[in-house]
Amino acid sequence: MAISSVSSGASIDSVLAQIRQVRQMVKVDDPCQLAAPKIESSSVSFSDTLKHTLARVNEAQNKVSGPTEAFALGEPGAVLNDAMDGLQKSGDNSQLGMYLRNKQVAAYQQVMNMKP
Repeated sequence: MAISSVSSGASIDSVLAQIRQVRQMVKVDDPCQLAAPKIESSSVSFSDTLKHTLARVNEAQNKVSGPTEAFALGEPGAVLNDAMDGLQKSGDNSQLGMYLRNKQVAAYQQVMNMKP
């Protein structure tokens, strides 16, 4: 689906309709669902949350490494575009992992600095 450019005369309703249409295509109601770990228990430690988050980032990086490895090995049918896309996604996942780790460590430090 191509997203049309927003002109100065476009109404906010048409822009919102496009956003809803893209959201429906992606099937994500809340953008925070992409990065937030889903944890069932209410008594989960910070270390468990951090491990879970890093495991999800690692899993995502492992999924995108296939086309890059295929291109590097010279396999037939391997395309440079797929390899470059995989490298970009891998870099994005690394940045996301570092951001989430830093936020979780900062939250842990704030909790530890609270006075009883």
